[in-house]
Amino acid sequence: MTSYKVLDVNDDLPIRTKGEVHSGKVRSVYWLTDADSKRLINEKGYNVPADTELAIMVISDRISAFDCIWQGENGLNGVPGKGIALNSVAAHWFNMFNEAGLAGNHIVDIPHPYVWIVRKASTVKVEAIARQYITGSMWRDYAKGERHFCGLQLPEGLKANQKLDDVLITPSTKGIIEGVADIPAVDDVNITRENITNNLDVFNFKSADDVAKYEKLLVEGFELISSELAKLGQIFVDTKFEFGYVEDLNGTQQLIYIDEVGTPDSSRIWDEASYKDGKIVENSKEGFRQLLISNVPESDVLLNKDRMAEREQLAKDYILPESVMLEVSDTYVGIASKIVGKEIVIPNDPRQEVIAILDTGYGLINH
Repeated sequence: MTSYKVLDVNDDLPIRTKGEVHSGKVRSVYWLTDADSKRLINEKGYNVPADTELAIMVISDRISAFDCIWQGENGLNGVPGKGIALNSVAAHWFNMFNEAGLAGNHIVDIPHPYVWIVRKASTVKVEAIARQYITGSMWRDYAKGERHFCGLQLPEGLKANQKLDDVLITPSTKGIIEGVADIPAVDDVNITRENITNNLDVFNFKSADDVAKYEKLLVEGFELISSELAKLGQIFVDTKFEFGYVEDLNGTQQLIYIDEVGTPDSSRIWDEASYKDGKIVENSKEGFRQLLISNVPESDVLLNKDRMAEREQLAKDYILPESVMLEVSDTYVGIASKIVGKEIVIPNDPRQEVIAILDTGYGLINH
């Protein structure tokens, strides 16, 4: 049996909340009572308005790919250290964005490597995607003859995995957008800049200027991470950011970064030396995706959105060898340690540590 304890279930912690726990693919969000939010803002001196809603965001070690959660043998239903790796990397980039004067983010405190205290933001309904290389789904479509992507025209003659002249912004929908004629009402569909500027309210933008601002923050953030990774011999291939609005201390609405940025889950990161040799070595979740594609009985089930029911069944039934989960752990923990400049230490029992800290340091645990 494995000696690792992973945090695979993260939506059942005894945290005092108002309302339901929101459980995402990887993170769970516990909205605090108004009294606890107010108390912590006061006690901890958080730099936010006194009536700001706060939440505890707990990351898990679960691994999702192709919109499904995957599990390993011996009850290893997560990747050891994955949660801590993602949180550490995102917090590192957020700090660098702050120092560079780009924009703030939603984190107000980090009680434990698996936990963020975040402030409520009004989410922009755009997955802000930036690409510097043609690969993945974009390459697959290009190879079939497609030249238009999200309102952009790509030139003829590109090769797989080639670097592009500019950072391309290829947004998609976050959640289902309804009532817009040329946007299908399904999650995660490619959209154009014009789709967004013609439907500001639908996408929850306050102004057309803010569309230009998100693009600027996306490209500036991308370029900052790219130049930092280059110092580590890594290539920043593509990424997804998310944005939202919060109120600052004098009541003004500010566009900020939310969710996570520049992590191996939300980005492709390649080893530079291997790339120069004509090989792609993934230091991100893409390596896990490729592993699934080459190992499942029929890869079309993973790639074809029309076979979602079969895919969900496959993910329930398919048990990955422990060695694979540990290999993925090495990838995540390895790249995160490189980025943050110190070794990521995997806790023995993340769940108990999280409960203890939120109890003694924050008074948020129900007894």
